[in-house]
Amino acid sequence: VFNAKTAELLSHHQVEIQQKFPKEGWVEQDPKEILKSVHECVERTCEKLQQLNIDITNIKAIGVSNQRETTVVWDKTTGEPLYNAIVWLDLRTQSTVERLLKKIPGNNKAYFKFRTGLPLSTYFSAVKLRWLLDNVEEIKRAVDDGRAMFGTIDSWLIWSLTGGKNGGVHCTDVTNASRTMLFNIHSLEWDPELCQFFDIPMEILPKVRSSSEIYGLMKSGALTGVPISGCLGDQSAALVGQMCFQDGQAKNTYGTGCFLLCNTGQKSVFSEHGLLTTIAYKLGRDKPVCYALEGSVAIAGAVVRWLRDNLGIVKTSQEIEKLAAEAGTSYGCYFVPAFSGLYAPYWEPSARGIICGLTQFTNKNHIAFAALEAVCFQTREILDAINKDCGIPLNQLQVDGGMTNNKVLMQLQSDILCIPVVKPSMPETTALGAAMAAGAAEGVGIWSLNPGDLTAVTCERFEPQINPEESEFRYARWKKAVMKSMGWETSEAPSNGDTSIFSSLPLGFFIMSSMIMLIGAKYVSG
Repeated sequence: VFNAKTAELLSHHQVEIQQKFPKEGWVEQDPKEILKSVHECVERTCEKLQQLNIDITNIKAIGVSNQRETTVVWDKTTGEPLYNAIVWLDLRTQSTVERLLKKIPGNNKAYFKFRTGLPLSTYFSAVKLRWLLDNVEEIKRAVDDGRAMFGTIDSWLIWSLTGGKNGGVHCTDVTNASRTMLFNIHSLEWDPELCQFFDIPMEILPKVRSSSEIYGLMKSGALTGVPISGCLGDQSAALVGQMCFQDGQAKNTYGTGCFLLCNTGQKSVFSEHGLLTTIAYKLGRDKPVCYALEGSVAIAGAVVRWLRDNLGIVKTSQEIEKLAAEAGTSYGCYFVPAFSGLYAPYWEPSARGIICGLTQFTNKNHIAFAALEAVCFQTREILDAINKDCGIPLNQLQVDGGMTNNKVLMQLQSDILCIPVVKPSMPETTALGAAMAAGAAEGVGIWSLNPGDLTAVTCERFEPQINPEESEFRYARWKKAVMKSMGWETSEAPSNGDTSIFSSLPLGFFIMSSMIMLIGAKYVSG
Protein backbone atom coordinates (compact mmCIF):
# COMPACT_ATOMS: atom_id res chain seq x y z
CA VAL A 1 0.00 0.00 0.00
CA PHE A 2 1.44 3.34 -1.11
CA ASN A 3 0.73 6.98 -0.38
CA ALA A 4 -0.31 8.52 -3.72
CA LYS A 5 1.17 11.93 -2.86
CA THR A 6 4.62 10.83 -1.69
CA ALA A 7 4.99 7.28 -3.16
CA GLU A 8 5.86 6.19 0.39
CA LEU A 9 5.35 2.48 1.21
CA LEU A 10 2.83 2.36 4.08
CA SER A 11 2.34 -1.37 4.57
CA HIS A 12 2.87 -4.69 2.83
CA HIS A 13 2.54 -8.44 3.25
CA GLN A 14 3.89 -11.31 1.19
CA VAL A 15 3.35 -15.05 0.90
CA GLU A 16 5.70 -17.45 -0.90
CA ILE A 17 3.97 -19.48 -3.61
CA GLN A 18 4.87 -23.12 -3.99
CA GLN A 19 6.37 -24.29 -7.28
CA LYS A 20 5.66 -27.83 -8.44
CA PHE A 21 8.09 -29.84 -10.57
CA PRO A 22 6.06 -32.92 -11.61
CA LYS A 23 8.62 -34.01 -14.24
CA GLU A 24 12.06 -32.90 -15.33
CA GLY A 25 11.77 -29.48 -17.01
CA TRP A 26 8.12 -29.03 -15.92
CA VAL A 27 7.22 -26.07 -13.68
CA GLU A 28 3.67 -25.55 -12.39
CA GLN A 29 1.78 -23.50 -9.81
CA ASP A 30 -1.71 -23.91 -8.39
CA PRO A 31 -3.94 -21.02 -9.64
CA LYS A 32 -6.18 -21.38 -6.56
CA GLU A 33 -3.16 -21.08 -4.26
CA ILE A 34 -2.12 -17.90 -6.13
CA LEU A 35 -5.64 -16.45 -5.69
CA LYS A 36 -5.71 -17.46 -2.01
CA SER A 37 -2.31 -15.78 -1.46
CA VAL A 38 -3.72 -12.54 -2.95
CA HIS A 39 -6.76 -12.65 -0.62
CA GLU A 40 -4.45 -13.35 2.33
CA CYS A 41 -2.10 -10.47 1.44
CA VAL A 42 -5.05 -8.05 1.09
CA GLU A 43 -6.54 -9.03 4.49
CA ARG A 44 -3.18 -9.02 6.36
CA THR A 45 -2.15 -5.67 4.86
CA CYS A 46 -5.47 -4.10 5.84
CA GLU A 47 -5.00 -5.40 9.41
CA LYS A 48 -1.50 -3.84 9.51
CA LEU A 49 -2.94 -0.51 8.27
CA GLN A 50 -5.54 -0.53 11.05
CA GLN A 51 -2.76 -1.12 13.59
CA LEU A 52 -1.10 2.01 12.15
CA ASN A 53 -4.42 3.88 12.62
CA ILE A 54 -4.85 4.28 8.86
CA ASP A 55 -8.47 4.05 7.75
CA ILE A 56 -8.74 1.44 4.96
CA THR A 57 -11.53 3.44 3.31
CA ASN A 58 -8.66 5.68 2.18
CA ILE A 59 -7.63 2.91 -0.26
CA LYS A 60 -8.89 4.34 -3.57
CA ALA A 61 -7.62 1.88 -6.18
CA ILE A 62 -5.96 -1.49 -6.68
CA GLY A 63 -3.24 -2.38 -9.18
CA VAL A 64 -2.26 -5.88 -10.31
CA SER A 65 1.24 -6.90 -11.31
CA ASN A 66 2.02 -10.48 -12.24
CA GLN A 67 4.54 -12.96 -13.58
CA ARG A 68 4.00 -12.85 -17.35
CA GLU A 69 3.56 -15.74 -19.86
CA THR A 70 2.39 -18.17 -17.13
CA THR A 71 -0.73 -19.77 -18.59
CA VAL A 72 -4.05 -20.66 -16.93
CA VAL A 73 -7.21 -22.18 -18.43
CA TRP A 74 -10.33 -22.26 -16.26
CA ASP A 75 -14.03 -23.13 -16.45
CA LYS A 76 -16.18 -20.00 -16.49
CA THR A 77 -19.25 -21.88 -15.21
CA THR A 78 -17.59 -23.30 -12.07
CA GLY A 79 -14.72 -20.80 -11.63
CA GLU A 80 -12.32 -23.74 -11.24
CA PRO A 81 -8.94 -24.02 -13.02
CA LEU A 82 -8.88 -26.96 -15.46
CA TYR A 83 -5.14 -27.61 -14.95
CA ASN A 84 -2.26 -26.17 -12.94
CA ALA A 85 -0.77 -22.92 -14.24
CA ILE A 86 2.13 -23.69 -16.60
CA VAL A 87 4.90 -21.34 -15.47
CA TRP A 88 6.95 -19.19 -17.87
CA LEU A 89 10.10 -21.24 -17.09
CA ASP A 90 8.47 -24.56 -18.08
CA LEU A 91 10.17 -26.62 -20.84
CA ARG A 92 7.57 -29.31 -21.62
CA THR A 93 6.66 -27.52 -24.86
CA GLN A 94 10.03 -28.08 -26.58
CA SER A 95 8.57 -30.75 -28.92
CA THR A 96 5.54 -28.47 -29.57
CA VAL A 97 7.95 -25.70 -30.62
CA GLU A 98 9.83 -28.09 -32.92
CA ARG A 99 6.56 -29.26 -34.50
CA LEU A 100 5.41 -25.66 -35.05
CA LEU A 101 8.81 -24.68 -36.51
CA LYS A 102 8.29 -27.24 -39.29
CA LYS A 103 5.25 -25.21 -40.43
CA ILE A 104 7.41 -22.08 -40.86
CA PRO A 105 9.33 -21.36 -44.09
CA GLY A 106 13.01 -22.14 -43.49
CA ASN A 107 12.29 -23.20 -39.87
CA ASN A 108 12.81 -19.54 -38.96
CA LYS A 109 12.31 -18.93 -35.19
CA ALA A 110 12.11 -15.17 -35.82
CA TYR A 111 9.36 -15.50 -38.46
CA PHE A 112 6.76 -13.63 -36.34
CA LYS A 113 9.24 -11.22 -34.77
CA PHE A 114 8.00 -8.08 -36.57
CA ARG A 115 4.41 -8.75 -35.54
CA THR A 116 4.96 -9.98 -31.98
CA GLY A 117 8.49 -8.85 -31.05
CA LEU A 118 9.21 -12.44 -29.97
CA PRO A 119 10.98 -15.56 -31.29
CA LEU A 120 9.17 -18.91 -31.30
CA SER A 121 10.15 -20.36 -27.91
CA THR A 122 8.89 -22.48 -25.00
CA TYR A 123 8.79 -19.19 -23.01
CA PHE A 124 5.60 -17.63 -24.41
CA SER A 125 1.94 -18.39 -23.64
CA ALA A 126 0.70 -19.49 -27.09
CA VAL A 127 2.91 -22.60 -27.05
CA LYS A 128 1.86 -23.50 -23.48
CA LEU A 129 -1.80 -23.09 -24.45
CA ARG A 130 -1.27 -25.27 -27.54
CA TRP A 131 0.22 -27.98 -25.28
CA LEU A 132 -2.80 -27.81 -22.92
CA LEU A 133 -5.23 -28.11 -25.85
CA ASP A 134 -3.26 -31.09 -27.20
CA ASN A 135 -2.77 -32.94 -23.92
CA VAL A 136 -5.53 -32.17 -21.40
CA GLU A 137 -8.83 -33.87 -22.22
CA GLU A 138 -10.79 -31.72 -19.76
CA ILE A 139 -9.58 -28.53 -21.45
CA LYS A 140 -10.44 -29.86 -24.93
CA ARG A 141 -13.98 -30.63 -23.73
CA ALA A 142 -14.38 -27.22 -22.05
CA VAL A 143 -13.31 -25.46 -25.27
CA ASP A 144 -15.78 -27.53 -27.32
CA ASP A 145 -18.57 -26.73 -24.84
CA GLY A 146 -17.73 -22.99 -24.80
CA ARG A 147 -16.84 -23.10 -21.07
CA ALA A 148 -13.09 -22.43 -21.29
CA MET A 149 -11.32 -19.15 -20.55
CA PHE A 150 -7.62 -18.55 -21.12
CA GLY A 151 -5.52 -15.95 -19.38
CA THR A 152 -2.16 -15.08 -17.93
CA ILE A 153 -2.14 -14.66 -14.11
CA ASP A 154 -3.46 -11.08 -14.29
CA SER A 155 -6.58 -12.26 -16.18
CA TRP A 156 -7.21 -15.11 -13.74
CA LEU A 157 -6.90 -12.74 -10.75
CA ILE A 158 -8.97 -9.86 -12.17
CA TRP A 159 -11.74 -12.26 -13.31
CA SER A 160 -11.78 -13.97 -9.89
CA LEU A 161 -11.62 -10.73 -7.84
CA THR A 162 -14.36 -8.96 -9.85
CA GLY A 163 -16.91 -11.73 -9.31
CA GLY A 164 -15.58 -14.86 -11.03
CA LYS A 165 -18.42 -17.04 -12.32
CA ASN A 166 -20.87 -14.32 -11.19
CA GLY A 167 -19.98 -11.68 -13.76
CA GLY A 168 -16.18 -11.52 -13.41
CA VAL A 169 -14.38 -9.31 -15.96
CA HIS A 170 -12.27 -11.33 -18.44
CA CYS A 171 -9.53 -8.93 -19.51
CA THR A 172 -5.78 -8.42 -19.74
CA ASP A 173 -3.58 -5.41 -20.49
CA VAL A 174 -1.35 -4.71 -23.49
CA THR A 175 1.88 -5.58 -21.62
CA ASN A 176 0.70 -9.08 -20.72
CA ALA A 177 -0.96 -9.63 -24.11
CA SER A 178 2.36 -8.77 -25.81
CA ARG A 179 3.93 -11.85 -24.16
CA THR A 180 1.47 -14.43 -25.50
CA MET A 181 2.72 -14.52 -29.13
CA LEU A 182 -0.90 -14.13 -30.25
CA PHE A 183 -0.91 -10.32 -30.08
CA ASN A 184 0.02 -7.82 -32.77
CA ILE A 185 2.12 -5.19 -30.95
CA HIS A 186 1.38 -2.55 -33.63
CA SER A 187 -2.39 -2.87 -34.09
CA LEU A 188 -2.75 -3.73 -30.35
CA GLU A 189 -5.21 -6.55 -31.13
CA TRP A 190 -5.25 -10.33 -31.06
CA ASP A 191 -3.92 -11.41 -34.47
CA PRO A 192 -6.27 -13.81 -36.33
CA GLU A 193 -3.39 -15.22 -38.43
CA LEU A 194 -1.30 -15.99 -35.35
CA CYS A 195 -4.32 -17.62 -33.65
CA GLN A 196 -4.81 -19.69 -36.81
CA PHE A 197 -1.11 -20.70 -36.89
CA PHE A 198 -1.22 -21.89 -33.26
CA ASP A 199 -4.78 -23.17 -33.77
CA ILE A 200 -6.13 -21.22 -30.78
CA PRO A 201 -9.88 -20.41 -30.69
CA MET A 202 -10.13 -16.60 -30.32
CA GLU A 203 -13.29 -16.75 -28.18
CA ILE A 204 -11.29 -18.06 -25.17
CA LEU A 205 -8.97 -15.01 -25.15
CA PRO A 206 -9.47 -12.07 -22.73
CA LYS A 207 -10.36 -8.55 -23.91
CA VAL A 208 -7.20 -6.40 -24.18
CA ARG A 209 -7.29 -3.08 -22.30
CA SER A 210 -4.77 -0.34 -21.46
CA SER A 211 -2.55 -0.66 -18.35
CA SER A 212 -4.40 2.11 -16.51
CA GLU A 213 -8.23 2.16 -16.53
CA ILE A 214 -11.03 0.84 -14.32
CA TYR A 215 -11.57 -2.83 -15.22
CA GLY A 216 -14.07 -3.64 -12.46
CA LEU A 217 -14.68 -3.50 -8.70
CA MET A 218 -13.52 -5.84 -5.93
CA LYS A 219 -16.44 -8.09 -5.02
CA SER A 220 -15.32 -9.52 -1.67
CA GLY A 221 -13.01 -9.05 1.32
CA ALA A 222 -11.86 -5.94 3.16
CA LEU A 223 -11.62 -3.91 -0.06
CA THR A 224 -15.07 -4.69 -1.49
CA GLY A 225 -16.15 -1.95 -3.91
CA VAL A 226 -12.63 -0.58 -4.56
CA PRO A 227 -11.86 -0.34 -8.31
CA ILE A 228 -9.13 -2.51 -9.87
CA SER A 229 -7.65 0.09 -12.22
CA GLY A 230 -4.01 -0.82 -12.90
CA CYS A 231 -2.57 -3.89 -14.62
CA LEU A 232 1.03 -4.36 -15.74
CA GLY A 233 3.22 -7.41 -16.30
CA ASP A 234 5.86 -7.45 -13.56
CA GLN A 235 8.74 -6.16 -15.70
CA SER A 236 6.70 -3.30 -17.15
CA ALA A 237 5.51 -2.45 -13.63
CA ALA A 238 9.14 -2.23 -12.45
CA LEU A 239 9.98 0.07 -15.40
CA VAL A 240 7.11 2.38 -14.36
CA GLY A 241 8.03 2.08 -10.65
CA GLN A 242 11.62 3.07 -11.49
CA MET A 243 10.11 6.04 -13.39
CA CYS A 244 11.91 5.10 -16.61
CA PHE A 245 9.57 7.22 -18.77
CA GLN A 246 12.28 8.65 -21.05
CA ASP A 247 13.75 7.07 -24.19
CA GLY A 248 16.92 5.18 -23.31
CA GLN A 249 16.20 4.78 -19.58
CA ALA A 250 16.65 1.19 -18.39
CA LYS A 251 16.18 -0.97 -15.31
CA ASN A 252 17.16 -4.49 -14.33
CA THR A 253 14.94 -6.56 -12.02
CA TYR A 254 16.52 -9.43 -10.09
CA GLY A 255 13.78 -11.93 -9.24
CA THR A 256 13.44 -15.63 -10.10
CA GLY A 257 14.90 -14.57 -13.44
CA CYS A 258 16.60 -11.34 -14.49
CA PHE A 259 14.91 -8.83 -16.77
CA LEU A 260 16.58 -5.79 -18.26
CA LEU A 261 14.18 -3.39 -20.00
CA CYS A 262 15.15 -0.28 -21.94
CA ASN A 263 12.42 2.21 -22.83
CA THR A 264 12.42 2.98 -26.61
CA GLY A 265 9.46 5.40 -26.47
CA GLN A 266 6.67 5.29 -29.05
CA LYS A 267 8.78 3.43 -31.62
CA SER A 268 9.25 -0.33 -31.58
CA VAL A 269 12.94 -1.19 -32.02
CA PHE A 270 13.76 -4.68 -33.32
CA SER A 271 16.92 -6.26 -31.98
CA GLU A 272 19.76 -7.69 -34.05
CA HIS A 273 21.28 -9.21 -30.90
CA GLY A 274 18.72 -11.59 -29.42
CA LEU A 275 16.57 -9.16 -27.42
CA LEU A 276 12.77 -9.06 -27.39
CA THR A 277 10.61 -6.12 -28.46
CA THR A 278 7.85 -5.75 -25.92
CA ILE A 279 5.17 -3.28 -24.87
CA ALA A 280 6.43 -1.19 -21.94
CA TYR A 281 3.04 0.35 -20.97
CA LYS A 282 -0.03 2.21 -22.19
CA LEU A 283 -1.04 4.38 -19.26
CA GLY A 284 -4.65 5.16 -20.24
CA ARG A 285 -7.23 4.31 -22.88
CA ASP A 286 -6.34 7.38 -24.98
CA LYS A 287 -2.65 7.49 -24.09
CA PRO A 288 0.07 6.38 -26.56
CA VAL A 289 1.63 2.95 -26.30
CA CYS A 290 5.36 2.85 -25.38
CA TYR A 291 7.74 0.04 -26.28
CA ALA A 292 10.86 -1.47 -24.72
CA LEU A 293 13.75 -3.72 -25.65
CA GLU A 294 14.01 -6.56 -23.18
CA GLY A 295 16.68 -9.04 -22.29
CA SER A 296 15.39 -12.02 -20.30
CA VAL A 297 17.53 -14.34 -18.18
CA ALA A 298 15.66 -17.43 -16.99
CA ILE A 299 17.62 -18.16 -13.81
CA ALA A 300 18.77 -15.51 -11.31
CA GLY A 301 17.21 -15.78 -7.83
CA ALA A 302 16.22 -19.32 -8.79
CA VAL A 303 19.91 -20.34 -8.66
CA VAL A 304 20.02 -19.34 -4.98
CA ARG A 305 16.82 -21.29 -4.32
CA TRP A 306 18.42 -24.29 -6.11
CA LEU A 307 21.56 -24.10 -3.93
CA ARG A 308 19.28 -23.94 -0.87
CA ASP A 309 16.60 -26.53 -1.74
CA ASN A 310 18.37 -28.99 -4.06
CA LEU A 311 21.98 -28.99 -2.81
CA GLY A 312 21.37 -27.88 0.78
CA ILE A 313 24.50 -25.69 0.69
CA VAL A 314 22.58 -23.07 2.71
CA LYS A 315 19.49 -23.07 4.90
CA THR A 316 18.29 -19.58 3.93
CA SER A 317 18.76 -17.50 0.77
CA GLN A 318 20.45 -14.76 2.82
CA GLU A 319 23.36 -17.09 3.72
CA ILE A 320 24.58 -17.01 0.10
CA GLU A 321 25.87 -13.46 0.59
CA LYS A 322 27.86 -14.54 3.66
CA LEU A 323 29.44 -17.54 1.87
CA ALA A 324 30.31 -15.46 -1.22
CA ALA A 325 31.82 -12.70 0.95
CA GLU A 326 33.99 -15.28 2.77
CA ALA A 327 35.33 -16.58 -0.57
CA GLY A 328 35.81 -13.14 -2.17
CA THR A 329 36.40 -14.91 -5.50
CA SER A 330 35.13 -17.96 -7.40
CA TYR A 331 38.74 -19.16 -7.70
CA GLY A 332 38.32 -19.93 -11.42
CA CYS A 333 35.01 -21.73 -10.94
CA TYR A 334 32.20 -20.75 -13.37
CA PHE A 335 28.53 -21.63 -13.01
CA VAL A 336 26.16 -21.45 -16.01
CA PRO A 337 22.68 -22.02 -14.51
CA ALA A 338 20.98 -22.95 -17.80
CA PHE A 339 18.37 -25.10 -16.00
CA SER A 340 15.71 -24.10 -18.58
CA GLY A 341 18.04 -23.63 -21.53
CA LEU A 342 19.49 -20.19 -22.27
CA TYR A 343 17.25 -17.17 -22.90
CA ALA A 344 18.59 -13.82 -24.22
CA PRO A 345 20.77 -13.30 -26.14
CA TYR A 346 21.21 -16.97 -27.19
CA TRP A 347 17.67 -18.49 -27.21
CA GLU A 348 19.23 -21.94 -26.96
CA PRO A 349 16.78 -24.46 -25.46
CA SER A 350 19.33 -27.31 -25.75
CA ALA A 351 21.65 -25.76 -23.12
CA ARG A 352 21.76 -27.15 -19.57
CA GLY A 353 23.42 -26.01 -16.36
CA ILE A 354 27.13 -26.63 -15.82
CA ILE A 355 29.71 -25.82 -13.15
CA CYS A 356 33.23 -25.88 -14.55
CA GLY A 357 36.77 -24.94 -13.58
CA LEU A 358 36.53 -27.07 -10.41
CA THR A 359 39.70 -28.09 -8.57
CA GLN A 360 40.33 -29.91 -5.28
CA PHE A 361 40.56 -26.46 -3.70
CA THR A 362 36.98 -25.49 -4.71
CA ASN A 363 34.48 -25.40 -1.84
CA LYS A 364 30.86 -24.34 -1.35
CA ASN A 365 31.89 -20.70 -0.79
CA HIS A 366 33.44 -20.56 -4.28
CA ILE A 367 30.30 -22.14 -5.80
CA ALA A 368 28.13 -19.57 -3.97
CA PHE A 369 30.33 -16.78 -5.36
CA ALA A 370 30.19 -18.29 -8.87
CA ALA A 371 26.38 -18.45 -8.63
CA LEU A 372 26.15 -14.72 -7.85
CA GLU A 373 28.72 -13.95 -10.53
CA ALA A 374 26.59 -15.89 -13.04
CA VAL A 375 23.68 -13.50 -12.45
CA CYS A 376 26.02 -10.56 -13.13
CA PHE A 377 27.59 -12.07 -16.27
CA GLN A 378 24.15 -12.83 -17.71
CA THR A 379 23.15 -9.20 -17.09
CA ARG A 380 26.36 -8.04 -18.80
CA GLU A 381 25.50 -10.09 -21.91
CA ILE A 382 22.11 -8.40 -22.13
CA LEU A 383 23.50 -4.93 -21.46
CA ASP A 384 26.04 -5.42 -24.27
CA ALA A 385 23.18 -6.38 -26.61
CA ILE A 386 21.08 -3.35 -25.59
CA ASN A 387 24.06 -1.02 -26.10
CA LYS A 388 24.57 -2.45 -29.62
CA ASP A 389 20.88 -2.19 -30.53
CA CYS A 390 20.34 1.32 -29.12
CA GLY A 391 23.74 2.70 -30.11
CA ILE A 392 23.93 4.71 -26.87
CA PRO A 393 25.80 2.92 -24.04
CA LEU A 394 24.05 3.09 -20.66
CA ASN A 395 26.10 5.11 -18.19
CA GLN A 396 24.45 3.56 -15.11
CA LEU A 397 22.05 0.73 -14.35
CA GLN A 398 18.91 1.15 -12.21
CA VAL A 399 18.15 -2.06 -10.33
CA ASP A 400 15.35 -3.53 -8.23
CA GLY A 401 13.93 -6.86 -7.05
CA GLY A 402 14.49 -9.07 -4.02
CA MET A 403 18.10 -9.99 -4.84
CA THR A 404 19.24 -6.35 -4.75
CA ASN A 405 19.35 -6.59 -0.94
CA ASN A 406 22.50 -8.67 -1.49
CA LYS A 407 25.32 -6.10 -1.32
CA VAL A 408 27.96 -8.56 -2.57
CA LEU A 409 25.84 -9.14 -5.69
CA MET A 410 25.35 -5.41 -6.31
CA GLN A 411 29.08 -4.68 -5.98
CA LEU A 412 29.90 -7.61 -8.25
CA GLN A 413 27.38 -6.32 -10.79
CA SER A 414 29.02 -2.90 -10.90
CA ASP A 415 32.49 -4.50 -11.20
CA ILE A 416 31.43 -6.74 -14.11
CA LEU A 417 29.54 -3.98 -15.98
CA CYS A 418 32.21 -1.33 -15.30
CA ILE A 419 29.42 1.24 -14.64
CA PRO A 420 27.64 2.37 -11.44
CA VAL A 421 24.64 0.38 -10.21
CA VAL A 422 21.85 2.45 -8.61
CA LYS A 423 19.37 0.86 -6.22
CA PRO A 424 16.32 2.68 -4.81
CA SER A 425 16.06 2.43 -1.01
CA MET A 426 12.45 1.15 -1.43
CA PRO A 427 12.97 -2.11 -3.34
CA GLU A 428 9.29 -2.89 -4.12
CA THR A 429 9.28 -1.00 -7.43
CA THR A 430 7.13 -3.60 -9.20
CA ALA A 431 4.30 -3.06 -6.70
CA LEU A 432 4.88 0.71 -6.90
CA GLY A 433 4.49 0.64 -10.71
CA ALA A 434 1.15 -1.18 -10.43
CA ALA A 435 0.00 1.31 -7.77
CA MET A 436 0.98 4.28 -9.97
CA ALA A 437 -0.97 2.85 -12.94
CA ALA A 438 -4.01 2.23 -10.68
CA GLY A 439 -3.92 5.67 -9.05
CA ALA A 440 -3.47 7.51 -12.35
CA ALA A 441 -6.47 5.82 -14.05
CA GLU A 442 -9.31 7.92 -15.39
CA GLY A 443 -12.09 7.91 -12.78
CA VAL A 444 -9.54 7.49 -9.95
CA GLY A 445 -7.12 10.33 -10.72
CA ILE A 446 -5.23 10.47 -7.42
CA TRP A 447 -1.67 9.87 -8.74
CA SER A 448 -0.08 12.30 -11.16
CA LEU A 449 2.42 10.85 -13.63
CA ASN A 450 3.54 14.29 -14.89
CA PRO A 451 7.38 14.38 -14.76
CA GLY A 452 7.31 17.46 -12.50
CA ASP A 453 5.05 15.73 -9.95
CA LEU A 454 7.08 12.52 -9.58
CA THR A 455 8.88 12.35 -6.25
CA ALA A 456 12.65 11.90 -6.28
CA VAL A 457 13.67 8.55 -4.83
CA THR A 458 16.58 8.06 -2.42
CA CYS A 459 19.10 5.60 -3.82
CA GLU A 460 22.21 3.61 -2.92
CA ARG A 461 25.06 3.65 -5.47
CA PHE A 462 27.65 0.94 -6.12
CA GLU A 463 30.74 2.07 -8.09
CA PRO A 464 33.13 -0.32 -9.95
CA GLN A 465 36.06 -1.33 -7.71
CA ILE A 466 38.14 -3.56 -10.01
CA ASN A 467 40.06 -2.58 -13.15
CA PRO A 468 38.32 -3.14 -16.52
CA GLU A 469 41.03 -5.61 -17.66
CA GLU A 470 40.22 -8.05 -14.85
CA SER A 471 36.52 -7.65 -15.54
CA GLU A 472 37.05 -8.45 -19.25
CA PHE A 473 39.20 -11.51 -18.44
CA ARG A 474 36.51 -12.97 -16.16
CA TYR A 475 33.79 -12.19 -18.70
CA ALA A 476 35.73 -13.97 -21.48
CA ARG A 477 36.09 -17.08 -19.27
CA TRP A 478 32.34 -16.94 -18.57
CA LYS A 479 31.57 -16.88 -22.32
CA LYS A 480 33.79 -19.94 -22.76
CA ALA A 481 31.74 -21.74 -20.06
CA VAL A 482 28.47 -20.74 -21.80
CA MET A 483 29.66 -22.36 -25.04
CA LYS A 484 30.31 -25.59 -23.14
CA SER A 485 26.72 -25.62 -21.78
CA MET A 486 25.12 -25.63 -25.24
CA GLY A 487 23.82 -28.53 -27.35
CA TRP A 488 23.42 -30.69 -24.25
CA GLU A 489 19.80 -31.80 -24.53
CA THR A 490 17.82 -33.13 -27.48
CA SER A 491 14.05 -33.54 -27.49
CA GLU A 492 14.34 -37.09 -28.89
CA ALA A 493 13.82 -39.30 -25.87
CA PRO A 494 16.15 -42.29 -25.63
CA SER A 495 14.57 -45.69 -26.17
CA ASN A 496 13.25 -47.33 -23.00
CA GLY A 497 15.78 -48.43 -20.46
CA ASP A 498 19.55 -48.67 -20.76
CA THR A 499 20.91 -48.27 -24.28
CA SER A 500 24.36 -49.76 -23.59
CA ILE A 501 25.40 -52.90 -25.48
CA PHE A 502 25.26 -54.87 -22.20
CA SER A 503 21.50 -54.22 -21.88
CA SER A 504 20.96 -57.27 -24.14
CA LEU A 505 21.83 -60.30 -22.00
CA PRO A 506 22.74 -62.75 -24.83
CA LEU A 507 24.90 -60.06 -26.47
CA GLY A 508 26.46 -59.24 -23.12
CA PHE A 509 27.38 -62.91 -22.49
CA PHE A 510 28.76 -63.21 -26.01
CA ILE A 511 31.01 -60.15 -25.64
CA MET A 512 32.19 -61.11 -22.14
CA SER A 513 32.96 -64.75 -23.10
CA SER A 514 34.76 -63.60 -26.27
CA MET A 515 36.94 -61.27 -24.19
CA ILE A 516 37.75 -64.09 -21.70
CA MET A 517 38.63 -66.45 -24.58
CA LEU A 518 40.88 -63.78 -26.12
CA ILE A 519 42.70 -63.20 -22.81
CA GLY A 520 42.99 -66.98 -22.30
CA ALA A 521 44.43 -67.49 -25.80
CA LYS A 522 47.01 -64.73 -25.23
CA TYR A 523 47.94 -66.32 -21.90
CA VAL A 524 48.37 -69.80 -23.44
CA SER A 525 50.35 -68.50 -26.42
CA GLY A 526 52.46 -66.44 -23.97
